[in-house]
Amino acid sequence: MADGVTAPGGPAVRVPLATVAREWGRIGIIGFGGPPAHIVLLRTLCVDNRNWLSAREFEDGIAATNLLPGPASTQLAIFCAWRLRGPAGAVLGGVCFIAPGLAMILALSVLFLAGRPPLWVRGAAAGAGAAVPAVAINAAVSLLPASWRRTAGRRAARARWLAYLAAGTVAGATAGQFVVAVLLGCGLVEVAVGMRAAPGQAAGGVAGWLPPLAGRTLAGPAVAAGGLGALAWVAVKVGALSYGGGFVIIPLMQHDAVVTYHWMTGAQFLNAVALGQVTPGPVVQTVAVVGYAAAGIGGGLLAALIAFLPSFVFVLAGGPHLARLRSSARVQSFLSGAGPAAIGAIAGAAIPLARELGQLWQAGILLLAVCWLLAPSSLLAPSSLLARRRGVVTALLCSAGIGVIAALAGAPVSH
Repeated sequence: MADGVTAPGGPAVRVPLATVAREWGRIGIIGFGGPPAHIVLLRTLCVDNRNWLSAREFEDGIAATNLLPGPASTQLAIFCAWRLRGPAGAVLGGVCFIAPGLAMILALSVLFLAGRPPLWVRGAAAGAGAAVPAVAINAAVSLLPASWRRTAGRRAARARWLAYLAAGTVAGATAGQFVVAVLLGCGLVEVAVGMRAAPGQAAGGVAGWLPPLAGRTLAGPAVAAGGLGALAWVAVKVGALSYGGGFVIIPLMQHDAVVTYHWMTGAQFLNAVALGQVTPGPVVQTVAVVGYAAAGIGGGLLAALIAFLPSFVFVLAGGPHLARLRSSARVQSFLSGAGPAAIGAIAGAAIPLARELGQLWQAGILLLAVCWLLAPSSLLAPSSLLARRRGVVTALLCSAGIGVIAALAGAPVSH
């Protein structure tokens, strides 16, 4: 029992709920640095220090949750708690993992989105917001190698990969509201190619294996413009369709929050993304800032609840079947198409984000952030990914500091 290996679907070790709450809450508090930091903290706890799970089961959990839409590291935290204490542990562990970052980002939203924030706050927001396009580019660059390796050197596969990447980039840069449809379309094209190559696998049709909720979410009824219904719909898209990491949903969220519903300005949306990066937890928590802008604290809590709910559903309902999902050739084909499109959408999102910068001095901060985040990436080994991800928080905090200095020195700052 020490290595955590049991029959599939059953708890590995029965850990007290109080322990789950304490340990998952601790990770939620100190989990700065994004998914790589979360993975290291969970592995150290569950595998290295406590021997609650075997190394193989933990790695399988990473692989399986990466196949699901939504924030993968949050789903991994829920999955590990589920293996240790069943559904009750999954719910408690997931809530304790999410809550600290959510409380922090809502508190910062009150400060940064106030009607008349102090000058230093506006300077910090303008500085951190200026670095956000660089963060998007960095996120895309970090995902490129693993996705490219899926092509396995095949010329036709690489040509399709480049086409999917280009399609996602164009959608992210110019048509954020359609980015999810582009991702699904690229995934389905790759599935069709795979089914032609192996026609014996076509039984059951495409609808039987599509990632959870993808088709049903797109087919859902349209909501009335504005109001809590619109906010709920945006949160559903964020939580159920963010393939490739939370950043892939940024173009869609930006279009809804800024262009369609006018809940916030473009500059405020940059602040929201920056807050999602400098607080513990996944970037998906940016939706809580959008919810706050739309309907106050209640809107922020509602948006977060709806956005994270699919992660709990996917793990609780699909936990015993995640290994089968991982081994599905059709799911792998879908990800081979949707993956590069998602990377392109993340990179393309940098363009509309950069267009929201209203002052010339912000362009200088953007250039510095690009150099900080991307120049070392060609020099560091893949094993230093965690250090580069932690550099995102450093880049945003330093940019905020420069913004404060610029504002206090008399530089123009947009409200």
